[in-house]
Amino acid sequence: MALIPPSFLDAIVAIGTASEKNPVRFVATGFFYGFPRDVDSTGQAKSHNIFLVTNRHVIEGQKELTVRVNRRENEPAKLFLSPLKTSDGSDTWIKHPGDADVAITHIDAPNLAEQGVKFDFFRDPIHTVSRKKANELGISEGVGVYVLGFPLGLAGKERNYAIARHGVIARVQDWLRGDSNEFLIDATVFPGNSGGPVVTKPELANITGTKPLHECSLIGLVSSYIPYQDMAVSTQSGMTRAVFQENSGLAVVVPFDAIREAVGYWFELNREQLGDEYKGPSLPIN
Repeated sequence: MALIPPSFLDAIVAIGTASEKNPVRFVATGFFYGFPRDVDSTGQAKSHNIFLVTNRHVIEGQKELTVRVNRRENEPAKLFLSPLKTSDGSDTWIKHPGDADVAITHIDAPNLAEQGVKFDFFRDPIHTVSRKKANELGISEGVGVYVLGFPLGLAGKERNYAIARHGVIARVQDWLRGDSNEFLIDATVFPGNSGGPVVTKPELANITGTKPLHECSLIGLVSSYIPYQDMAVSTQSGMTRAVFQENSGLAVVVPFDAIREAVGYWFELNREQLGDEYKGPSLPIN
């Protein structure tokens, strides 16, 4: 039985860089996220503003990115260039207003649909877990998660096929208490996983004293793995001859709240342009 909704996999894209001398090299992961635009009387979103989300360290130092998305009817994936600035020098990608490792860009979703792109997105608040909601759900150490993305640039030959890796939340209490802006998972990630979504794993049963978690939801995005150092020591001199950096298996996750904060910042920057369409921070989101 599949525990990851197919729509989540359709929300994930491969992000690459290229140069005049080198072809596209996929170095990171991104995903589409939808913030409610119009809400009906029952609180349900009638439409969304769609954003592409990744890490801020992915876009830093780049002039443009290559975004690879799937097309319908099993056609080969399509590449889009995403410059970081417009012709007049304005930023097209917005970094989190603080220091969170998050960057977003607004997407022309109807245009993608017209070009036959097959994509979906994480819908806020249906598919997301904020700090407030995490406390209500009883999120704690040991809760299962999936890391979705393209480690080592393994994006597939013709189409994006995200790689799902299983892990658990390793340390989260400091984030739940508001003492930290990140949490740790025990899941091996590699270069290429940066910017990929971390989603909760639904559980069919729970032990006494804990709440069952029935939802597969976006709880954050991968930022980096935590390294440790190993040393090669000379048996003759006892001195260190080489130092190796190894993957500890622990990874840093930027919580979902930082994505919403970056989107709120985007709304503020575009307040005049949006006019009557400005409905960002005032929307009631759990």
